[in-house]
Amino acid sequence: MRNVLILEDHPDTRGWLCTIAKEAMGTIRITEAATLEQARVALSESHFNLALVDISLPDGSGISLIQEMRQQTPETFIVVVSIFDDDEHLFQALQAGAGGYLLKDQAARKLVEQLKGIAAGSPPLSPGIARRILRHFQDAQPPAPVEPVDQEQPTRGLLSEREIEVLGLLSKGMNRADIGRLLGISANTAAVHVKSIYRKLNVSGRAEATLEAINLGIIQPNRETETDD
Repeated sequence: MRNVLILEDHPDTRGWLCTIAKEAMGTIRITEAATLEQARVALSESHFNLALVDISLPDGSGISLIQEMRQQTPETFIVVVSIFDDDEHLFQALQAGAGGYLLKDQAARKLVEQLKGIAAGSPPLSPGIARRILRHFQDAQPPAPVEPVDQEQPTRGLLSEREIEVLGLLSKGMNRADIGRLLGISANTAAVHVKSIYRKLNVSGRAEATLEAINLGIIQPNRETETDD
């Protein structure tokens, strides 16, 4: 049974998120927390596969907890669920280690679909958040061109050509098994490449790796993510 932590200070919203998590993931055990202190106690007592974390809490910012979880339980998949859609909160959360960012003003069915996508390796991002990420990097100064090098030589962000291939597929939502099949390598080998990519880019999850890859010019933003469908 999968364990889910839901950190949200408003009881009605917390109950709403519990319903959404159950519908998206089926049989799960949910631990509820209304404050950072309660969440820290829960983390000291249990292991969680998924954490849904609000940002604005009575005793501080949920981003600080995300940073702590990345250090203590890096295997926990963390999704921010917030009303904040500005760049400051968004990029602070992703840099802290969040693997997704969902807005509370979405319809419940949309949130369910996005949480279901985690199992398939798709980072849960609200459409408005995906558009904001794209605009952020489209407005940035384009990176200087980099000459191609041999596969064994590191390139753009110290990634090999094989790692760039893996990162490109990872950013499209493919899981490690699918990447392995497409590239003709084992899922374990694909996982090793993913781990190396995260280490070289100094990131902790798919969403953050994709952002870094766009920033470095390794991949191009997928404009299809700009639609709400």
